Amino acid sequence: MKISAVKPFPVWIGHRNQLVVKVETDEGIFGWGESGLSGRELAVAGAIQHFAEFLKGRDPMAIGALWQEVYRSQYFEGGRVLQAALSAIDIALYDIKGKALGVPVYDLLGGKQREHVPTFASTTAHETAAILAQAQTLKSAGWTAIRLFPNFSDQGKIFEPREHLAATARTCIAAREALGGETVLGIDWHHRLSVAEAASFCQKMPSATLDFLEEPIRDETPEAYESLRKLTDVPFAIGEEFSSKWQFLPYIERGIHQYNRLDLCNVGGFTEAMKVAGWSEAHYVDMMPHNPLGPICTAATIHFSAAVANFSWLETRVNPGDLYGGGQSDDVFTRQPRLHGAVYPVDSAPGLGIEIDEKALTREAFKFWEAPHLKRRDGSVTNW
Repeated sequence: MKISAVKPFPVWIGHRNQLVVKVETDEGIFGWGESGLSGRELAVAGAIQHFAEFLKGRDPMAIGALWQEVYRSQYFEGGRVLQAALSAIDIALYDIKGKALGVPVYDLLGGKQREHVPTFASTTAHETAAILAQAQTLKSAGWTAIRLFPNFSDQGKIFEPREHLAATARTCIAAREALGGETVLGIDWHHRLSVAEAASFCQKMPSATLDFLEEPIRDETPEAYESLRKLTDVPFAIGEEFSSKWQFLPYIERGIHQYNRLDLCNVGGFTEAMKVAGWSEAHYVDMMPHNPLGPICTAATIHFSAAVANFSWLETRVNPGDLYGGGQSDDVFTRQPRLHGAVYPVDSAPGLGIEIDEKALTREAFKFWEAPHLKRRDGSVTNW
């Protein structure tokens, strides 16, 4: 069997772009993958087109060797664009191998260690009353782990961090009181704060209000996270933007965080993710995968989550109104993972278990979309 084509599909699905990748072989077996670098799909598609030129004619079963060749065959190795491209290709190769051998991907990773994959769900509101109502809805629907987002008094293009700390802290306290002590409760600041701001936020709440603090600051400087670690006892959940095991290295080795928000579609696919998981297990860091993308990402992450020992929860996209907003993609992804309550069953179909209508996939072309460019009140740019 030889790779005959590697095709990137930057397309608009539902309310956002997705970069789906198809790897074809000369025996008719093909695999699907997905890139996780949302908002920069065309850059990743360009990288995939470069890699496709030397991947044609290669053995798709030699996944580890191909991973190393893609990573090391350039002077400027790694980086988020190149790793997002490699992630999509790696996932597709595992899909091919599973189909060729007639086994689910998790069997290629050592076999499943759980029958279903627990998830955490998120509220979407930004005002206290609505946040609490959504959290109660999620709890009633079966979720035992719930993530909040900060209170935003101004949902325009202005974000002044200090203005939201006190109100968000009060909301977290109220959510803990409403949900009880058994519910796992966390919050995602989307790396919008400084060390001082994040510490101030944590200090405005009683200890044990939160079970995890996600992405409070940017990740470029591990030493900054170490400083914050000394100022709060809330466990950290970070790593969704990490693009290699080397980027995880200081966080794992220095004991900075407790949950790895690894993104299979950014870190380098299954090949790299399994190495990070094993390394994390040795340091008692749990995997809490990031999953904001489409059904391919979800399916791949379910297989990964089923196969690793040190697992906590998988992120799932939930609309508290209908409790699952995946219906908009049903005509494209004709076979995809479905939530059963608050868990994903582990699919035993060969490969990823994904089926796609390629004509429907290409029905809506890529649309330029840009994340909000937030500014502070003084006109300076801040993090989105």
